[in-house]
Amino acid sequence: MIFAGLSAFPLTPIDESGIDEAAYIRLVTRLTEAGVDSIGALGSTGNYAYLTREERSRVTRLAVGAAAGTPVMVSIGATRTCHVLELADDAQAAGAAALLLAPVSYQPLHPEEVFDLYAEVDRHVSVPLCVYDNPATTHFAFADELYRDVARLTSVRAIKVPAPAAEQAATRIPQLQELVGSDAVVGVSGDALAAPSLLAGSPAWFSVIGGLLPGLALAITRAAQAADTRQAIEASDRLSGFWELFKTHGSLRVVAAAAARWDSRKRSTCRTHCAR
Repeated sequence: MIFAGLSAFPLTPIDESGIDEAAYIRLVTRLTEAGVDSIGALGSTGNYAYLTREERSRVTRLAVGAAAGTPVMVSIGATRTCHVLELADDAQAAGAAALLLAPVSYQPLHPEEVFDLYAEVDRHVSVPLCVYDNPATTHFAFADELYRDVARLTSVRAIKVPAPAAEQAATRIPQLQELVGSDAVVGVSGDALAAPSLLAGSPAWFSVIGGLLPGLALAITRAAQAADTRQAIEASDRLSGFWELFKTHGSLRVVAAAAARWDSRKRSTCRTHCAR
């Protein structure tokens, strides 16, 4: 059930000296202890675009190890197809349960080029693949017909789409799911709008805030799964401060600042207890 429920995407803490592996393990362990349904390693919040192949392989192994059995989906996006395939090999060798792929390119892409990318990866991999439509970052937006076509590829089992506006979710989510049929599930990203999409029948939420505050994200997810509209919306509204900050500063900056504060407090608490 890698593509159902809450898929939490943790930050990969990095600076110019490298990856803070201990902090990353603490973040992933927090997710497993909270009971998230899956973990998304090296997503956009996971800073994959700034890491070398070796660093991405190392992070994947850290995530799988710290996940302690919780399935881990790993992003393999890169600007060259040969690098995508190398990253897919590394992730599968490290124990990834699924792969996440956005069409990353310096030059604007045409739909047929994007389809060819997924078709090439489909022929290469042996674990499920999640298509990632992230137009704000890649500057490529999937047409509905492309959703349909890539969903027919053997390895594609999910499509991660931007959550529609709240007033459109009740029609848009069923429309997309009907379009791709039983070939793939339609999950959503865009945390502020996730609750209406989950209530409209989207089976999966690929969540940034879930990577830092899994308990609060799970409250939204479980309420929506129980068709409790009031509780799901209220749980989402409790995070409205984060949604506003995401809109102003971008989710990566906000989560990085919040994670640094949380980790600093956690280590301070640990030192206090250890000194007693």
